[in-house]
Amino acid sequence: MIVCVCRRISDREIARHAHAGMGFDEIQFELGVATQCGRCEGCARDVVAQCSASRPTANIKLATNTLEGSPWHPLSPSLQLSPAA
Repeated sequence: MIVCVCRRISDREIARHAHAGMGFDEIQFELGVATQCGRCEGCARDVVAQCSASRPTANIKLATNTLEGSPWHPLSPSLQLSPAA
């Protein structure tokens, strides 16, 4: 859907930049969204906020100690699937 009619910028284009880690101000500078009539600013900000919420950029540390014992490892022999018969 076209969000900014003045600059012909779609929600997908805004989302692509937001998923790349850009904030609204950076996207506004890069694409020119909400720089002419300004009617699209609210919608553009909503798209950026939704993309930021769906792909948080917080630093996540993997657990090294668990209450159960050793940490889970995705290649653990006990978790591998056996070949189909």
